[in-house]
Amino acid sequence: MKKLAAAMLAGLMMLSFQFIQSKNTHVNAETLDHVDIYTVQKGDSLFKIGLKYGVSELEIKEINYLKSKKIHPGQKLILPETISKAEKDLLARLVHAEAKGEPHEGKVAVALVVLNRVEDDRFPDKIKDVIYQKRQFQPVDNGSINEPSGEDSKKAMMEALALQGQGNESIFFFNPDKTNSKWLRTKTVTTVIGNHRFAK
Repeated sequence: MKKLAAAMLAGLMMLSFQFIQSKNTHVNAETLDHVDIYTVQKGDSLFKIGLKYGVSELEIKEINYLKSKKIHPGQKLILPETISKAEKDLLARLVHAEAKGEPHEGKVAVALVVLNRVEDDRFPDKIKDVIYQKRQFQPVDNGSINEPSGEDSKKAMMEALALQGQGNESIFFFNPDKTNSKWLRTKTVTTVIGNHRFAK
């Protein structure tokens, strides 16, 4: 898996950090300038941090070698690298174009399909390349990918980034009322949200 390889590299990078355990058991990190360190605030959770910064909750847990999702104020956490602003904008625009009028959960699921494809060896390694792959997404063909995204689509995109890698295995989605593809109908349906069927 591509994500596993990235996690292994992140683990090696951890060797360049010095972790010092203080008397109150908070972990402090002395690190290189290009690594983002986040200090946990009261009321934080890994999901909330992931949602705020557009990074995977699971990756935060793994890169910091946390045994559980429990964190405490003052704790220092290394934040995994997130995608660029341009990639976030493109992904949000795809969600807007593909899932306009669909429930929020359906918008999140559309974004997760793209992220799952990035991690799947059968698809390109970059969000832009996945989205613009030939004949994969109708908004690319009809130009609606260029429309600005709404706030709900942006929120759904950020939520998908935070939830990435947590069991949603869908790499396809389709509206059975708008496609005659027999090939898509042979795929295993993982869930149905609104007008879309998600499959792998």
